[in-house]
Amino acid sequence: MDASTGTQAADLVAALLFILSLAGLSQHRTSRAGVVFGAVGMAIALVATVAFTAADMSGWGIALLAAAMVIGAAVGLWRARVVAMTGMPELIAILHSFVGLAAVLVGWNSYVEVEAAGPGQALVEADLLAIHHVEVFIGIFIGAVTFTGSVVAFLKLSARIKSRPLTLPGKNVLNVGALVAFAALTVWFAARPGLGLMIVVTVLALALGWHLVISIGGGDMPVVVSMLNSYSGWAAAAAGFLLDSNLLIVTGALVGSSGAYLSYIMCRAMNRSFLSVIAGGFGIEAAAAAGGETGEYTETSPEEAAELLAGTSSVIITPGYGMAVAQAQHPVAELTRRLRDRGVRVRFGVHPVAGRLPGHMNVLLAEARVPYDVVLEMDEINDDFPATGVVLVIGANDTVNPAAEEDPASPIAGMPVLRVWEAEQVIVFKRSMASGYAGVQNPLFFRENTRMLFGDARQSVEAILGALGGLATGPAAGTAPELISPRAT
Repeated sequence: MDASTGTQAADLVAALLFILSLAGLSQHRTSRAGVVFGAVGMAIALVATVAFTAADMSGWGIALLAAAMVIGAAVGLWRARVVAMTGMPELIAILHSFVGLAAVLVGWNSYVEVEAAGPGQALVEADLLAIHHVEVFIGIFIGAVTFTGSVVAFLKLSARIKSRPLTLPGKNVLNVGALVAFAALTVWFAARPGLGLMIVVTVLALALGWHLVISIGGGDMPVVVSMLNSYSGWAAAAAGFLLDSNLLIVTGALVGSSGAYLSYIMCRAMNRSFLSVIAGGFGIEAAAAAGGETGEYTETSPEEAAELLAGTSSVIITPGYGMAVAQAQHPVAELTRRLRDRGVRVRFGVHPVAGRLPGHMNVLLAEARVPYDVVLEMDEINDDFPATGVVLVIGANDTVNPAAEEDPASPIAGMPVLRVWEAEQVIVFKRSMASGYAGVQNPLFFRENTRMLFGDARQSVEAILGALGGLATGPAAGTAPELISPRAT
């Protein structure tokens, strides 16, 4: 088998495996198979690249390629082993930045290689040279935007910088102006390519990527991660055109289109347009969030929470990022099992943007072996809250905020939320009365049917499990404990 045929065969097999991977990752039950398909496809792509290109490489080139693969594999395995689920959003963001940086470097290398060869070498046919220059320009632009945007997302998600948006005067004019300038520079570069224009477009794209994400508030960060995933895919596809790699083009297109579609789905779930998120999103701190809303909240204890759970027939658990931070998914799964053994109907209501990463809560619950059939999306469970005895809000905040439906002036107005306040009783697990990641205070905390259970979520759930073990088996209506006296904020 010659190199060309072998490469094409390997590319075809790897591309099919990547498609199967995406299909598998779309459902809980097949997600493990999806991960395996993706890993095998990537392994085939790497081995084929080395095997069929080594003949055209020098000994030093082969050594450098092997060293890069070994180092990359070692770093990847190390990070995969040590990263916590709470660190997955920022890890994915920084990985997106690597793809963007690679696309920038490929674009620069492709330009320098063609220019250094000169017209006599015919690396690119004369009638296709302008198209090649456009490919270089677009690849560098997308890659640079992805790089700095992903770095800013990493810094926000890891709390190295504040999550609230930085709003510059005329931010929309700046964004549109940058896009118009890019279009004009592309035409100019196609007609008269030069190193100066390469530098200008790289700096412009780096600045635009920074500005796009720094202007987005914490409430929109799950969409931003998905959006940057899409950008990284298109950057990879652009690099594929420059490297004449069909597999890279197909893989980039798959990642880019699936990321864009996921962003669209999430924006619909938040009742927002994709353009509005790019323009700045929500998350600007409201006055109530800055000073704290005046009101009274009712505090409860794990023992009283256990009595409420033992005395009801229906429970819905709504998890959020706080559950991930506390690593409380395993005690929550055990609580689910205990309550179901008592005859209590337990289900989970998961908001599409719960956590800081698309599917974050679903992965946590699957890891803790919570049955798939009791994990429901917002649209599937929202109508069931009025008939629910107790709702446990574990680390969620913005996704259960009634201000989204009741306060037109709220920064999150119009965002669909889980209507947990319609249940008979609500227990909110929180460390403090601080506002959520979007910087918006939650009036749910001051409702008459809401009880606040302060402390680490894992420890609180474990305390409830301990208290539940000493209670009689089976729902007992009317055994709800008296409320502890209200406290003012």
